[in-house]
Amino acid sequence: MDAELAELADAAGVATEYRDDLDRPVAVDPEVVVAVLAGLGLDAANPRAVRAARAELAHRHAAPVPATLTVPAGTAYPVPPGTLTAADGSRWRIGDALPASLPPGWYSLRYTGGESTVLVAPGALAPVPPCWGLAVQPYALHSARSWAIGEYADLRELVAASRAQLCADVLVAGPLCAPRLGPPVEPSPYSPASRRYANPLYLRIDELPEYTAADGPTRRQVDALRPAATPLIDHDAVWAAKQAALSLLWRHRLPTAPPDPALVQYATWCALAERYGADWRRWPSELRRPDSPAVRRAAAGLADRVGFHAWVQRRCADQLAAVDATAGAMAVGVLHDLPVGVDPAGADAWALQDVLAGGVSVGAPPDAFTAAGQDWGFPPWRPDRLAEVGYRPYRQMLDALLAHGGGLRVDHVAGLFRLWWIPRGGSPADGTYVRYDAAAMLGALTLAAYRANAVVVGEDLGTVEPAVTAALAQRGMLGCEVLWFARDDDGRPLPPEAWPERAMASISTHDLPTAAGFLTGEAVRVRERLGLLADPAAARHAADAERTALLAHLTRRGLLAPGADLDDAILAMHTLLHRTPCRIKVVAPADVLGELRAPNLPGTTDRYPNWRIPLPATVTELVGDLRLRRVAALLRPATTAPLPDDPAGADARPAPAVPAMPAPDAVPDNRTRED
Repeated sequence: MDAELAELADAAGVATEYRDDLDRPVAVDPEVVVAVLAGLGLDAANPRAVRAARAELAHRHAAPVPATLTVPAGTAYPVPPGTLTAADGSRWRIGDALPASLPPGWYSLRYTGGESTVLVAPGALAPVPPCWGLAVQPYALHSARSWAIGEYADLRELVAASRAQLCADVLVAGPLCAPRLGPPVEPSPYSPASRRYANPLYLRIDELPEYTAADGPTRRQVDALRPAATPLIDHDAVWAAKQAALSLLWRHRLPTAPPDPALVQYATWCALAERYGADWRRWPSELRRPDSPAVRRAAAGLADRVGFHAWVQRRCADQLAAVDATAGAMAVGVLHDLPVGVDPAGADAWALQDVLAGGVSVGAPPDAFTAAGQDWGFPPWRPDRLAEVGYRPYRQMLDALLAHGGGLRVDHVAGLFRLWWIPRGGSPADGTYVRYDAAAMLGALTLAAYRANAVVVGEDLGTVEPAVTAALAQRGMLGCEVLWFARDDDGRPLPPEAWPERAMASISTHDLPTAAGFLTGEAVRVRERLGLLADPAAARHAADAERTALLAHLTRRGLLAPGADLDDAILAMHTLLHRTPCRIKVVAPADVLGELRAPNLPGTTDRYPNWRIPLPATVTELVGDLRLRRVAALLRPATTAPLPDDPAGADARPAPAVPAMPAPDAVPDNRTRED
């Protein structure tokens, strides 16, 4: 690679070489480097352009203070003389250094010739109390009153029941972010239209104040719209029914606080999407920028629909607040899931396009588990633009997610350090890493959690540099440990005492086989049926070895007796979690209930019912299930009182017949994973 191009790339944070999952050096194609630099607004198409771009970066880096300066709390940091302004308007005259006494927060520094944002980051969050709880995909919940999909009220009821009856102190909820409403509605909670706003499909219609205040005929009209439950969740049918119900109630709306500008902008996108289609990139050109005069005129013409969508979000916030209030009895509360990115056709990609990189998407390089690599399709943050605007969009997103919860689970937390950028039109292999200012990204996250008294868990599975896990620990955050991946250096199951303390432990994740899917072989059979295995026999053989090793590990530990059935094996897995020192231990209801199907099967779209599988039990049945109660008795802190007596009657759900575990050649390959 040309030396000047390599120097430009290094200055811009673009890797010209990286190490793969086997720690081998891989050189990046110069054409990929040029395309990724273009995504950062740097022209490197020819030697003259490269020299001009280097000069531009040199000018930026020569500033006395970077656009955003991150300073650890308690540190006196040298800066030019100027004026420092806090978010509340307080001001200080600064001599030659920021005072070490500054409390954590965001500040603006003005000095001769420039202005910068200053982040004073807390050193570490409060210790995470040892606890256990459930990890759920909210859409999969259901109850007697829900409209064919999980709802905020179901989540609230699960929080209350798991705390009161099972002594749980945390509930990890899959993303509750707003989807593209289509049609079709985007079913994946990990591909949201906005990470700042909530999913209206989860509203409990009959708990809206407008429903309560409505007259009898209106309520009957609304009730008649309720869709019947189906074996697989039909997001389109649910939204069609709820949108019709909400439109009826909108006519009887009660007063709410005026929406802030950001909410108006989001509601404007929703209204325009109804008129022009769900992908803003295909709208008339004059509507593709949110600050255009044409958008203002269009919003005025669609004022009723803009008001409707703003009101819907207010009601989502009300019901989320009720979930959070119920979780106040828990030591941690609800951990919300923060997806890696947003739908490129969605509201955030439209509203925040100036701080997102166009022409590229985020993914993962090839590795032993995904030989072709992965393209997740999300536009990445532009690190230079984030710094220029003081990380404001990132801060606002974090604050929105923490407004109604006890913490965050950050999906692919390594993305706060670097992301794999793939130029448009290229394969996942035709990408490279782009560095982020990890001090700023983690510092902003730490400050947001510090202010909210929240817990942060970073999903650090897969190919993750050790520095990532170390940085999380330094700031009082937790990583993740999953039974399927907990191996020692020789590839054997990791003894429970060797699991990390600063981690959230689980058997599986939403992208991996369930416990029953692994033990019965259904996980490999479904992948074979769908043609996802290049060598099914080899996959069965490899999975057989893993299953045999895990069951032998459980037996040696005295956790599993010979001839045990499926429920016994699943209980033994949870007993192993109990014996680890991990601060948080979470249980997926699908594991305990013996569900064979994983929520998501990477590498498929319509061929598998991704994000559409409901739990095989209602919220009430789940909490009363004897299998879950046995797991809860294991995992609850020793200092808590005994579990309440098992519920009787309708609340108690007898365990179904237990499937047999398979012959050794019918076990699944449990190595599908996200990154």
